Amino acid sequence: MNAAARLAVVLLALGLGGALVAAVLELPAPHPVLPEAVAAHMAVSGVEHPVTAVLLNFRGYDTLLEVAVLLLALLGMLAAGPGEGVAPAALPAGPVLQTLARLAVPLMILMAGYLLWAGAHRPGGAFQAGAVLAGAAVLLHLAGLLPAWASPGLLLRLGLAGGLLVFLAVAAALLGQGALLRYPADHAGTLILLIEASLTISLGLILAGLFLVLAARRARP
Repeated sequence: MNAAARLAVVLLALGLGGALVAAVLELPAPHPVLPEAVAAHMAVSGVEHPVTAVLLNFRGYDTLLEVAVLLLALLGMLAAGPGEGVAPAALPAGPVLQTLARLAVPLMILMAGYLLWAGAHRPGGAFQAGAVLAGAAVLLHLAGLLPAWASPGLLLRLGLAGGLLVFLAVAAALLGQGALLRYPADHAGTLILLIEASLTISLGLILAGLFLVLAARRARP
């Protein structure tokens, strides 16, 4: 790259950075009514933590779309992959790493369960729990105990889509309430826990899949 091209790239980067700074400075101030509105409706949200209340109740359709986007990203990777076939075997690892993985993974699963349960009344929830489960799967793969994914089987595909399907089923069942994902106050907590439990498994598989599908591609000649 010659000097003129480097100068053009620097000027373009500075211009883009300046535009982003100007856009941030022009953002309107946070709406002062929103925190009060959330606090006023916490009693009917089914949970005690405001973030969980917003993500799974007051703005549940946002979370529904986020899960759909993650699943579509993984499906796109699988569609562009090497096709049908047996997943490459996990690479062998040393005994120390394998022992560490065997000791750490049960604790990570336990932590994921805690984060799922704690999300109702403190920071936590399905996304955090799913990320821990995905980390456990990645650790198992790096330790040579879990193969990469070349073509997920039927059971694994059901696990990947299960969280979104449960979310959609609850949303469809609640359409009679007059709004998307408007939970009855008496059953809000139970329905949110059901959705989060299914999402924890699906998100863990999806996030792990984003790594394991790429690992399968790297392992193929």
